[in-house]
Amino acid sequence: MFIRNAWYIATWADEIRDIPFARRILGEAIVLFRDSAGKIGALEDRCCHRGYPLALGEVVGGSIQCGYHGLEFDITGRCVRIPGQPNVPPGFRVRSYPVAEQDAMIWIWMGDPARADAATIPGFPYNNDWPSRKMTSHARFNYRRIVENLMDLSHFAFLHKSTVGGSVDAHVNAKMSVTETARGVKFMRWLLDAPPPPLYLKALPFKGNVDRWLEMEFVAPSACLQYTGGIDAGTGAYDQGRRDGGFALRMLHGVTPETEHSCFYFFSLCTGFRHDDPSMVERIFTETQTTIREDVVALEAQDARLRETGEARLHAIRSDAARLQADKAFDRLHKEEAAMQAGA
Repeated sequence: MFIRNAWYIATWADEIRDIPFARRILGEAIVLFRDSAGKIGALEDRCCHRGYPLALGEVVGGSIQCGYHGLEFDITGRCVRIPGQPNVPPGFRVRSYPVAEQDAMIWIWMGDPARADAATIPGFPYNNDWPSRKMTSHARFNYRRIVENLMDLSHFAFLHKSTVGGSVDAHVNAKMSVTETARGVKFMRWLLDAPPPPLYLKALPFKGNVDRWLEMEFVAPSACLQYTGGIDAGTGAYDQGRRDGGFALRMLHGVTPETEHSCFYFFSLCTGFRHDDPSMVERIFTETQTTIREDVVALEAQDARLRETGEARLHAIRSDAARLQADKAFDRLHKEEAAMQAGA
């Protein structure tokens, strides 16, 4: 069962222009477009006349025009024109979905429109203020695999050896704290006096070990906000809260279900150092794309196997503390959704 009363990333804001943009979200066919004033519309991708996909039409002024018989719909889903017919019957409309444009992303609400509050969208202002790059991966696994993967970062040492891995001992013995939040979970991992991983060394000339932090917040059901970096060991990162003078990244991981067994993985990387060097974010992003591809390949393989075997015989280990809290957040949202459906 999908969690519908929640905000999901539909796409990046710059992908919605003056042509229809089709996407399947939570199993539903959606078309997005901008009207003549630049406002975003998200409609069910189906003309109410003969069911033709609106995404195969075109944007005409403030409306999207069906490419079959020319009916036009505004961003609210109301039919505003029928060619050759002076009046539009009041029932001629398609479903519209609440949307919000924030931090270079288009967010969509798939549930009860009356419950959609844009103030609850996770904020990520670094897309606006810091040098950034972004990517979208279409992946063949259940969207929760991304969250599970990000809640246990000990996999860095084994899956991402050539980029963000580093010392196996440092990862498996990291100091870790986990805090349940009202909307999910936060955790902090410290790798103290550890060799910098390959990605760090390609960005900065570290001469020795570093104190490295990996901070993550999961906002259920679809967003993980990451802050990671490192500075020279023993210079105040761990005991004094110092973060400047070294390597630092802010990252957003957004995951939106397409179907039960496929999803869209949205990733944004923002560099928190060397803003005077425009090429820095390009170099870091190129390396990080390798990490993302490794995750997607691994999670597709994992999900395929679990679809065969189920999860009943899986066991938790010490590094699963944050994942178990994330599972609680998912369970809470599913129960709320089930209660609302029962009430309806």
